[in-house]
Amino acid sequence: MDSMFSVKGKVVVITGGGGILCGAMAKALAAGGAKVAVLDLSEAAATKVTDAIKAQGGTAIPVACNVLDKAAIEQARDKVVSTFGKVDILINGAGGNKKEATTSPQMSFFDLPADAVRFVFDLNFLGTLLPTQVFGKLMAEQKAGNILNISSMNAFRPLTKIPAYSAAKAAISNFTQWLAVHMCQNYARDIRVNAIAPGFFLTEQNRFLLTDEKTGGLTPRGETVVSHTPMGRFGSPDELFGAMFWLLSDASKFVTGVTIPVDGGFSACSGV
Repeated sequence: MDSMFSVKGKVVVITGGGGILCGAMAKALAAGGAKVAVLDLSEAAATKVTDAIKAQGGTAIPVACNVLDKAAIEQARDKVVSTFGKVDILINGAGGNKKEATTSPQMSFFDLPADAVRFVFDLNFLGTLLPTQVFGKLMAEQKAGNILNISSMNAFRPLTKIPAYSAAKAAISNFTQWLAVHMCQNYARDIRVNAIAPGFFLTEQNRFLLTDEKTGGLTPRGETVVSHTPMGRFGSPDELFGAMFWLLSDASKFVTGVTIPVDGGFSACSGV
């Protein structure tokens, strides 16, 4: 059973690896014996994660990378390959929302600035597509690989106030299905593409919507989220690990093109 879920010896590239959720995922994969390349726009954030991994005896390198710049991604690929010799797994974790692309009493939908909406869509969708082009090509050449995208509850049930983020994450789920078929049919049946759709986990991108900056308590929106989550709480980053290890290991070797909710039951709850 342990070997079925093992990632030992696998080379993992994770974008957005300096963030809260992806940083935790990177540490868990390294603890499982994977060699991890932590890619992040902030080299300092990536280094903080890799330092923590090395302190626990794991193997990791930090790589500064803008996922919206294909040349930068190609440079990151070259660094990873020169260090580890290959890439087995790509986790597309870079993404997030932008306050300026969020509706509010002060910001009507009709006045949302196009550049803010474009930023959110580009960061989430193009920030997944471009790294997949670069690292997926390696997988096509080696006839094997595993790609894990990060979708969202918004792809299942779009939330109020965040139209750009909801649309972008819906695109991620659709792209996951499309790419799974494309890679199997055109390159190798041993290339799998799946996604995880986290429910509500507190991150730097959503904290301003779910918690009060001054008191630290829940905002009305945060209270609504918790009340519509049957488990009655936000998720903890470690609660993503089970689905992650399953999708990245031979335990799911006949699974491709799916998006798995990890949401405390949110997607199953009508609220009534």
